[in-house]
Amino acid sequence: MLRRATLTALALAILAWPAAANTTPGAPSCPILPADNVWHADISSLPVHARSQAWLTSMSAATTRLHPDFGPSGAAMPYGIPYDTPPDSHAKVTPTFQYADESDPGPYPFGPDTQIEGGAQSSGDRHALMIDRDTCVLYELYDADWNNGQPTAGSGAVFNLRFNTLRPAGWTSADAAGLPILPGLLRLDEVRAGRVDHAIRFTAVRTDRSYLWPARHQAGAAADPGLPPMGARFRLRAGFDMSSYRPDTQVVLRAMQRYGLMLADNGSNWFFQGTAENGWDDGFIADLKRVPASAFDAVDESSLMVDPNSGQTQGAAPAPAPAPAGTTAPRTPPRRATPALATTATTATTAPTTTSEPAPTTSTGAPTTTGPPGTAVALGRQARPSGRGSWVPALAAGLLVTAGAALATAVRLRRLGRSHVRLDRPV
Repeated sequence: MLRRATLTALALAILAWPAAANTTPGAPSCPILPADNVWHADISSLPVHARSQAWLTSMSAATTRLHPDFGPSGAAMPYGIPYDTPPDSHAKVTPTFQYADESDPGPYPFGPDTQIEGGAQSSGDRHALMIDRDTCVLYELYDADWNNGQPTAGSGAVFNLRFNTLRPAGWTSADAAGLPILPGLLRLDEVRAGRVDHAIRFTAVRTDRSYLWPARHQAGAAADPGLPPMGARFRLRAGFDMSSYRPDTQVVLRAMQRYGLMLADNGSNWFFQGTAENGWDDGFIADLKRVPASAFDAVDESSLMVDPNSGQTQGAAPAPAPAPAGTTAPRTPPRRATPALATTATTATTAPTTTSEPAPTTSTGAPTTTGPPGTAVALGRQARPSGRGSWVPALAAGLLVTAGAALATAVRLRRLGRSHVRLDRPV
């Protein structure tokens, strides 16, 4: 009975705790957000969103194919968004921000050695992403410029990769949706490993002036529910025939069926982003360009939400408690109250878009501002505060405690020469 109780408790604990998320080369001890984070959520069985067809139409899905916004460029810097993994000892600075009221002060491990999207002379979005490989804190900058030791940036955001904390409602990040960029990038290492375990970031030309959880910010062209809002999630249909695609392309297609695409910025329709690194194969990139956007549906992921201010999803164990004092984390200014979730679109906060009009490969342009102050979340709904995610881990923990106590009793009795006594009833 002791063995049975122990095995039962361990099995329940394993089922309750989510599988580990992928890590990146250069920061092997750092998860790319907890495994129960919305970026890692399986959306394959979620219902199709009521506005799916309207959103697909607005993005010209019927006549558009996906476009991988990364790969060989023929220049020193490949297409895509680079990232660095400096140690915690790297010198840190606080850039002068254009949008300081919605930026985390840092400081950031940013320097002349930090890679910038498009290269040091780029006129595009100039994202700079840095994972502190010792503390597992992600630092992201938009429109970053070292500026001869007087660093500047459009905006900046800091995320502890071990936690599910979202930015304050209405705040931008280095991305228009107010989300981290790195978790949504397709990476060469994960494609080669045959496992992509997250949604992939993508863009649309025109978006609504609202946002859906987990997004925190909008950069819409109009208050139009026929336009997709930031945070909208799209899934490749289960019946899509991928038999004619390369094996490495199929790795990505399966991820699009299970985790989907997440709308995170304005830019060319159906451009999805990956890392800027050498090694992307031209044939793989060309194969991805064959995928029709018409094979996707928008899904309603509101049922996954545990808390509107957290990226945690239903059906998994809670992430660890907040980091101890001294760990870098985004600031939450007391002057901003978190707005309640709404079911219709409204005007939203003034904020930058981090990608401009469509471009052949990577989007370029200066940030724009939109709308009067005020934010709302479109078509969201409060999720139940309890569910499998809350009672299963507690039950498993209780069983583990019981099994552990029983095991300790057995050891003690064996030492007393009474190990024959049954442990499944009172002694």
